[in-house]
Amino acid sequence: MSFLTYWLRVLVLAALCGMPAAFAAVPPDQSVSTRPLPLEQGPAPRLRRPDAARLQELRGQREFQYVEPVNRAEQSAWEAFKARLWQAVAKWLASRSYSHFWRWVFYALFLVVGVFVVLKLMQIDITAMLGRTPRRASLAYDTAAENIHEVDFATRLAEAEAAGNLRLAVRLGYLQLLKTLSDRGLIQWQPDKTNQAYLAELAPNATLREDFREITRQFEFVWYGELALSNALYEQVRGRHRAFQGRVAGSTVRHRAA
Repeated sequence: MSFLTYWLRVLVLAALCGMPAAFAAVPPDQSVSTRPLPLEQGPAPRLRRPDAARLQELRGQREFQYVEPVNRAEQSAWEAFKARLWQAVAKWLASRSYSHFWRWVFYALFLVVGVFVVLKLMQIDITAMLGRTPRRASLAYDTAAENIHEVDFATRLAEAEAAGNLRLAVRLGYLQLLKTLSDRGLIQWQPDKTNQAYLAELAPNATLREDFREITRQFEFVWYGELALSNALYEQVRGRHRAFQGRVAGSTVRHRAA
């Protein structure tokens, strides 16, 4: 290395080491100056309180009701459906249309249902009150005063079948079964008893009771319901009557209570 190159390196190194001190020696710029803002010269502001009625109105609006969410237990689908249903019903009951129209409709329905229940409890025939009593076909004799122990059922049945009065023939066949049940001591016949009363007198565990229940149902459809009978349907009904009469005739006689 030459002598000149050595001293050049020394000078460069010395220059680099002295640069920070040179920059630090530069004084800060004093040209930027700060000044305070002028004081407010106007009157002090007046605070305006909002209207109390307006505040109450805003509190009642749903958009301004901030409620912290409540962690509820997870509902089943049925419980969620019931909750929505009751909410809808409550909203409807609070509506204007319900208070002006539907409320009176519901009052009228409740009144009608109440009157219907009272009439049923008093065992009043509603159809008779409305003038809709069942039509009765003209018969060869008065059935209201008939005594089953005095009727010649064989002769009467033959007359009804020959005249084509199949409804009357079904009634005579049913009365004949009542006479057979009474003769065997299984029921106690009285003119003012109902068919259901006779049915209740039969033993609950006997097959006769279920058979008689079906025969009674058929008879009431034909007689009170005025069901039109074809010859084939009449033969089915009379066949059931004959089979039941045979079972009753072969049953054990039950002595009547004194």
